[in-house]
Amino acid sequence: MGSSPASGHGCDYSFKVLLIGDSGVGKSSLLVSFISNHLGEDLSPTVGVDFKIKHLNVSGKKLKLTIWDTAGQERFRTLTSSYFRGSQGIILVYDVTKRETFNNLADVWVKEVETYSTNHNCVKILVGNKVDKDADRSVTTEEGIAFADEYGCLFFECSAKTRNNVERCFKELALKILGVPELLEEGSAPVKRNILKQKQGQQGQSGGCCS
Repeated sequence: MGSSPASGHGCDYSFKVLLIGDSGVGKSSLLVSFISNHLGEDLSPTVGVDFKIKHLNVSGKKLKLTIWDTAGQERFRTLTSSYFRGSQGIILVYDVTKRETFNNLADVWVKEVETYSTNHNCVKILVGNKVDKDADRSVTTEEGIAFADEYGCLFFECSAKTRNNVERCFKELALKILGVPELLEEGSAPVKRNILKQKQGQQGQSGGCCS
């Protein structure tokens, strides 16, 4: 299926994206909905860590997203911490019908990002899932916007069940990553990185020049 992470063939950039949040907020359902274009029905909780690959075109660039789906249960927390390393994008998910999952973003998950993320330029996106259950909503859109503003996140409300806003959420994340030069350099294919290093080395040997 597509290229391997090492080869980089067939894509301009390869990015690592992490899905985090409490268990049961619908992280796996969002991912399934995005990857397969099928409605994300209720799935059993993720055990440990899973990942899926999606190829998409954004702004004329061929992108490969490796999306890591982490377990929300506390007993897996230490396991997932290592997966923050090298992530260009982090998606923080809560359930709009369960206020506790929203409160835990600030109490638990933002602290996890601050502690374990090795990429200070990584793009963060806040996703309020399950808007199809609007009658049961306990977190308002305004509260989501305020949280996103405070922590420097993009913000979307989605429904994995109806696919509302799901694709747009991932594409906007990819678009934002493409706008950060440091992340772009990290995500460039290994072959391109090697060519870049060779060019830099050649410039250094000849005294170099800046164009």
